[in-house]
Amino acid sequence: MGIWQGQSRRKATGGKYKIVVKKHKKEMGRESAETHLTDDTKIKIVRVAGGNKKVKLLRTNYANVMDPKTNTCKKVSISNVVGNDANKHYIRRNIITKGAIIETEMGKAKVTSRPGQSGIVNAILINE
Repeated sequence: MGIWQGQSRRKATGGKYKIVVKKHKKEMGRESAETHLTDDTKIKIVRVAGGNKKVKLLRTNYANVMDPKTNTCKKVSISNVVGNDANKHYIRRNIITKGAIIETEMGKAKVTSRPGQSGIVNAILINE
């Protein structure tokens, strides 16, 4: 069964709306990428509206971490997902989303990019 992001067919009271228009392709949704922390890197390229392409990062073990003190950026390996406000179970499953706290070689960092949309993990070092 597909994911549809259009208006619900039911009212808040449980009654049915009168259907005026059919479902459109622009209302279609997709499953989330749920970028996992693994040894290899895997991406998926998806065609989206307007003929554009979206790069979904499915698996990775590297992140581009920026140090705000020295204003430098390094590609470092990710060892663990420490925190994730999107879902508490993502920590146990090592799923990386925007806002997740990851443990790297440089220390703890907060993810600033959307790996499931941009295809890369960018993070900023957290001062502790």
